[in-house]
Amino acid sequence: MRALLSVYDKTDLDKLAKYLVENEFELISTGGTYNFLSDKGFQVTKVDSVTGSPEILDGRVKTLHPKIHGGILAKRENVSHSEDLSNNGIDYIDLVVTNLYPFYSVATDINATEDQIMENIDIGGPTLLRASAKNFQDVVVLVDPADYSLFENNWSTNKFGIKERKYLAGKAFQHVAHYDTLISEYLRGNDEFSETLTVALTKVSDLRYGENPHQKGSFYKLDSTKLPNQGFGSFVQHHGKDLSYVNLLDADAAFNLVNDYSDNAIAIIKHTNPCCLAVGNEELDVLFEKALTQGDAISAYGGIIATNKNIDMKFADKIRTLLSPINGIRMFYEIVVCSSIDQDALDHLKKKSKDLRILTVPNVDTSYNWQTMRTLRGGMLIQDSDLSIEKEFELVSVRKPTKRELEDLTIAWIVCKHVKSNAITFVKDGVLVGMGAGQPNRVGSAKISGEAAQNKAIGAAAASDALIPFPDTIQVCAEYGITSLVHTGGSIRDAESVDIANKLNLSFFTSGVRHFSH
Repeated sequence: MRALLSVYDKTDLDKLAKYLVENEFELISTGGTYNFLSDKGFQVTKVDSVTGSPEILDGRVKTLHPKIHGGILAKRENVSHSEDLSNNGIDYIDLVVTNLYPFYSVATDINATEDQIMENIDIGGPTLLRASAKNFQDVVVLVDPADYSLFENNWSTNKFGIKERKYLAGKAFQHVAHYDTLISEYLRGNDEFSETLTVALTKVSDLRYGENPHQKGSFYKLDSTKLPNQGFGSFVQHHGKDLSYVNLLDADAAFNLVNDYSDNAIAIIKHTNPCCLAVGNEELDVLFEKALTQGDAISAYGGIIATNKNIDMKFADKIRTLLSPINGIRMFYEIVVCSSIDQDALDHLKKKSKDLRILTVPNVDTSYNWQTMRTLRGGMLIQDSDLSIEKEFELVSVRKPTKRELEDLTIAWIVCKHVKSNAITFVKDGVLVGMGAGQPNRVGSAKISGEAAQNKAIGAAAASDALIPFPDTIQVCAEYGITSLVHTGGSIRDAESVDIANKLNLSFFTSGVRHFSH
């Protein structure tokens, strides 16, 4: 039996080599792997002794030779193959152990040159993997050191069958596909909507279940050479229970919302919709209390807290101690997510509950245009992320807003972008006081927002995530006390809406941009 070993990652390679020698495998190896095994005291045959050809082109060509690939690809039961090997002095290779140059880590190193990146595109390794995986009935392929134990535990007991061989072959092809996807992405540059598309994902963890207990679920991190370790996929969990599918959706939605604001912002999210929000220059503990006491505190119970700033001890203590303004009970939260947290604040917050999940998401570049992807049955929708944040609107009414109203209008507009359509949001003094989401008509969302706000809507600003098609939505908002309102504009009845706004003495604006969220 012969085993070819040519690896970059040498984790547990010496243990595997020891097992192979004990099971009468001849070891064949290349370059650095040969030196590693020789230094460990193993008797190893150099690849160039097998091929009769030296390594050339600074090691670019080592294993690309008929005496290597013939020995891998030959079918043992094929008489013609056996004759070809015999006529050309080629012996079978029964086991291939290889993994690849670290292209991804080099390509994402800001100090790496293009020449260095190109030199880390492995050629011989993927070829070995593909050849041995294709011939899995006769050749075992190991690409992951984590699988060495699978081989060792089953080979000598004759339990290593077609099922195990096929599994490892599939893993080898997947490894090459992931590797090639990252190379392709790097070379394509900004070709975001190419004719064919593959995506590189690495599993972070299996989840307890999917969106519902009868569904399976897992979380995968997006690997990208364009912006590595950015976004919610790079989160660190410091405390609490394992995350669920819904937890991750909500935490991502919450973190995206607060990071659309440059001022201090805190939000509480439930089912991806914000139920509490406060934005301003005050410290986070002050904003948190305002958000909870003036927002939808009923929905906040069991919600996800997010902020775009560092959590200090004062804010952590407020999260721990602030009671429900509705009934005075102790508040329960699923997750706290932020960009960073002081150590004393983290230790203090851990005491609120052993189950409270505390996450940090470092190195977030909110300006990077991630593509969003949603699956259909048998297809996928891909689009640019909605990163547009409008802070200047066109006044189309007679009445001009106060400075505070205009500030609230901007806050309402930004949060409205993160509410499921049709969306209407009411903001007063930097605090979300009403939110209507997911209604098939805009009037319904306005009524829900108004009922939630009640008298807190008096003097508040309102935002609509898309154009207001009829004046009735404006009338409903005015009935609850709204004094300024922004919508996309562009309806054929815009003139009617402006007329109603003037009659009701509202400041009425258009943004020129729609923010549907489905």
